[in-house]
Order: sequence, then C-alpha cells, then structure tokens
Amino acid sequence: MFGVADPAVEQAVRTYVKLLRATRAVVARVEPALAAEGLTPTQLGVLEAVLHKGPLTQRELGRKVLTSAGNMTDVLDKLQARGLVRRVRDPADRRALRVELTAAGRTLIERVFPAHAADIAAAMAGLEGEEMAQLEALLRRLGRGAAPERGCAFSQEGHPP
Repeated sequence: MFGVADPAVEQAVRTYVKLLRATRAVVARVEPALAAEGLTPTQLGVLEAVLHKGPLTQRELGRKVLTSAGNMTDVLDKLQARGLVRRVRDPADRRALRVELTAAGRTLIERVFPAHAADIAAAMAGLEGEEMAQLEALLRRLGRGAAPERGCAFSQEGHPP
C-alpha cells in the first residue's frame, strides 16, 4: 500500500487520510451557515474568543484560533471594517493593542454561536459521549506529539470553534 513497506507507516497514512476526511465532512456541514452570515471560521473564532475571554491582543487571538500574525491582521481588518471589533490601546501597556467587540459584534456572535455549536454537535452525533471524550483525548495527544516544540501555536490548547 502507498509503496511503503513499513506497516506502521501504512497505518499512520491510512489514519491520517481518515482524519482529514472526517474533518472535511464536519467542516462541510458547519461552514455554509457561517458563510451565510458573511463569516469565515477564523472570523467566527475571533469573535467567539473575545466574547468568552474578553479583549485580547492580536498575538493572543492568533494562538487561540491557530492562525499566523499576517492572517490575523487581515481577519481583524475585515471584522473592523464591518464594525464588529475595534482595536484599543491597552491602558496598562500603551504599546499593546487589544481587540474588543463592538455592540454589533457582540449581537452577531451571541446570535450566531449557539446555532454554530448546535451544528457542530449535529455533525458529531455519530459518536456517543464516551467516544467523543476518547477522541478528544486522542486528538490532544496527537496534537502534542505532532508539534512537540514548546511555544508552537498548534501544540497549545486552543479555543473551541
């Protein structure tokens, strides 16, 4: 299979393909509702993180939603242009900018997120509660093993989508 003689490598590749297919199936189920709201998954993640964690810096948001600093700038520019977030100077450190929700941003995320969470739950309904807990633990181990360097954004505990 795959021109690889090592059974462990073959199993890893098969599992990787299944992981990608499952991820794409879940994403295909939940993204259309976001698109209907004019949001990308990353934009939703930013709004949700700020809703639940309060104002955050661009770097903190990048870690939470697992995106690069350059992409985060673009995401924030688009959210700010829509009047959903604003960047404000941190009074404790005037060099730092914090991102906070506007009233329109809070209204949007408070309306959209519950339906998004329900869509995720529906997409995950093929698993029982204990199976989901096992999968969560396995994926956490996989993520930590795949990105072992300390400080790597992808090895950190992220914020739920």
